[in-house]
Amino acid sequence: MSFRLYRTSAASFVQTADGFHKLSPSFQIDALFASDHPVSLLADFVAKAERISGLDANVPLLAPMGSQEIWAAGVTYLRSRTARMEESKVAGGDSFYDKVYHAVRPELFFKATPHRVAAPGTPVRIRGDSRWNVPEPEVTLALTSHGRIFGYTVGNDMSSRDIEGENPLYLPQAKVYDRSAAIGPSLLVTADELPKETRIEIDIRRGAASVFSGHTTISQIKRSFTELAEFLFRDNTFPVGCFLMTGTGIVPGDSFTLNSGDEIRITIAPIGTLMNPVG
Repeated sequence: MSFRLYRTSAASFVQTADGFHKLSPSFQIDALFASDHPVSLLADFVAKAERISGLDANVPLLAPMGSQEIWAAGVTYLRSRTARMEESKVAGGDSFYDKVYHAVRPELFFKATPHRVAAPGTPVRIRGDSRWNVPEPEVTLALTSHGRIFGYTVGNDMSSRDIEGENPLYLPQAKVYDRSAAIGPSLLVTADELPKETRIEIDIRRGAASVFSGHTTISQIKRSFTELAEFLFRDNTFPVGCFLMTGTGIVPGDSFTLNSGDEIRITIAPIGTLMNPVG
């Protein structure tokens, strides 16, 4: 049993195998994250929901979140380890990334509060004091207040590679700023794990041209999703749950940087395509 949950300013909607449903105004996404049985809770709302023909394309989607923080994991794919080592080599920080890739403890860091998150179709930002910026397409876990994985969404972890490469201690500045994260378009609520062959795809367009594209599968991740979630919840509480970006396995070459006006499209088939222009 799985559901695609969408949010707008007017209502929340769910897509199932038999169509679209408009949820009751009493539905609260924070309650879903706080529930011990989120899939069953959503199923109960769907059973009582109004059937509709589809989503109104003229009504913008919101990020599929409530009060949740977004956290992130780093250096979970070999490609990410290699890229981080290359960008920090001059500063002497390359060995840190090699060590954390092989370490028992993963790299975890705070990414965004809700007001810093770009909704689907709205601009993400590149820092004004950075010259080298990339998107990082990531499977993003939805975790209950008890640390249980109950859903997945598409995540874009915007990163300033020159700032992080200058000194690993600058990572918070390279990663955390207004509109440095985007999630959506839906939240896939399910009791099932994503199959290992699930593809993550990205296409970056500049005008009519594709200037970078790539793909990977979640089978390439070094650490399990449950392992990452368990480390995040060690000595940490999330009363309304949280999101956890799980790292990227797609990194553009060193000559590539985002420009204002670019369009980023990240697709994970069971969830949908997250599109954001660069502001």
